[in-house]
Amino acid sequence: MPINTIYRDSQCEWVDVEAPTLEDLKFLHERYEINNLLLEDTLDPNHLPKFEEDGNVKFFLLRESTELERKNLNTISDISTKIGIFLLNHTIITIHRMKTKSITETKNQISSTDMEASPEKIALMIALLVMKSFDDESVSLMETMDNIENEIFLKNTNHTNQIRRLYKLKRKSGLNSRVLTISTDAIDKFKLLGLQDSEVFDLKDKHKDVVADFDHLNLQITNLISMFLALSDQKANQVMKVLAIYSVYFLPITFIAGLYGMNFDNMPELHHKNGYFFTLGLMALIVIITFIYARRKQW
Repeated sequence: MPINTIYRDSQCEWVDVEAPTLEDLKFLHERYEINNLLLEDTLDPNHLPKFEEDGNVKFFLLRESTELERKNLNTISDISTKIGIFLLNHTIITIHRMKTKSITETKNQISSTDMEASPEKIALMIALLVMKSFDDESVSLMETMDNIENEIFLKNTNHTNQIRRLYKLKRKSGLNSRVLTISTDAIDKFKLLGLQDSEVFDLKDKHKDVVADFDHLNLQITNLISMFLALSDQKANQVMKVLAIYSVYFLPITFIAGLYGMNFDNMPELHHKNGYFFTLGLMALIVIITFIYARRKQW
């Protein structure tokens, strides 16, 4: 996609680059004298959030939560996309590999108001929207967790499917927490931009709130997995309990049936007129005694 100038006035110029090519980076290096190493960082899909300063260039690399997740959920690029922000003189340059809500919404806010934008304020607006993307993701994951919890305790659903969903939820929450934790240093460096203290504190508070939300979510998911496994063990124990009780009922009468099936002639009961009925009665009596004993023991 070609390099696009989103906003320009006498005090500010905002240049945006989506899905940059090597030629785009070469142009930015020659036009704005940005270090090639900083520009190359914007091409790495798994690069961690950071802040660097090179001469009069301040470089923020942030990551925004995205719905375009992958199936494996192994790296932070599976749940987020990076946004490179370069600040120099009166210019802000944003570089990203895909469309992001933070860039789009910041553009819409600037175009819908008569506010005088500055590179620092644009960078702050983008950072706030990046934090909002994680806030929205935490709300979505919490709703998913609540639905799974209701299915576990209120409905009879496929346990294999539930544990897979819980594992996926835990992976997503953990990766988001990792991104937010690593972003702490970059967020703190916004104090170097000459913004008002209240604006910087607002960004830091938003970051802390989202970190706390994901910490709480991670704890809740871990507890839910433990409860799910405990519930599964309890159900398995109940099944084993029923099988054990049936075994107690049938073991003595099976022994009696086996004893009288040995076909030895020297067994007086075999020639007794009512031997068959006596044997059935003995079996029934044993079952009744076993039943009464089990009820008293509350088995």
